[in-house]
Amino acid sequence: MSWEPSGPVWLFCPADRPERFAKAAACADVVILDLEDGVGANAKAAAREAIRDCRLDPARTVVRINPLDSRQVELDLRVLAQTPYRVLMLPKAETGDLPALLAGYDIIALVETPAGVRRVGEIAAARRVVAVMWGAEDLVAALGGSSSRRADGTYRDVARQLRATTLIAAKAGGKLAVDGVFLDIPDLDGLAAEAEDAVASGFDIKVALHPTQVPVIADAYRPDPREVEWARRVLATAQHSRGVFAVDGRMVDAPILSHARRIVARADSTPAAPR
Repeated sequence: MSWEPSGPVWLFCPADRPERFAKAAACADVVILDLEDGVGANAKAAAREAIRDCRLDPARTVVRINPLDSRQVELDLRVLAQTPYRVLMLPKAETGDLPALLAGYDIIALVETPAGVRRVGEIAAARRVVAVMWGAEDLVAALGGSSSRRADGTYRDVARQLRATTLIAAKAGGKLAVDGVFLDIPDLDGLAAEAEDAVASGFDIKVALHPTQVPVIADAYRPDPREVEWARRVLATAQHSRGVFAVDGRMVDAPILSHARRIVARADSTPAAPR
């Protein structure tokens, strides 16, 4: 991968709201400037102009373009060619065979259609794809359904399958796994539970829809200090050990060592909790 994000908390920001850009960048690790669903048809041109004039850090900025079958996508790319932004989120990704017009960009593939689900392994293996994200609402709509979640807020089985399949495909392809958005913005407890599950399951990133969700996701990715201390001792002991060894009476083999590395990586990439 040629692009590595600066942290695990990403935030969508409508590209036609430039007054929000700096605030989004101040609270999230990566900002996704959205030219697709977050922008109405009559505001697409203004959104592209806002991106042309944007001064956000390219290393911490992703642009979600319109789908490849849209009349808008060539206009999106024409403007992006005049900017320093070279990381795109491609909605409704359905194949690993990316068209030439995306050459020169790192791609975050958003899998959210039946065809995309069937080819998610191929998509994740594509050379220019750096990350894979899933989207339940578009998938359920394409299937003729009405909701990705049950009345109690839990995902229906089809959404859970998409989530798990995306995670496994991303990891098998050596790409970043990006967990989808939590739509019920006021339900911060529900978001916390979902973010904690994302961390425990192995998602590298979770995306927020609103700034109020950012600290909740950051908390989920921030390891407990006792975990970090344990993980650092495991890694220090591993430098002088061969094969299986023990720390605090607990056997450490290859999977546990990998777990310790992830804890330290999360600790190093997620800011400490404010006092």
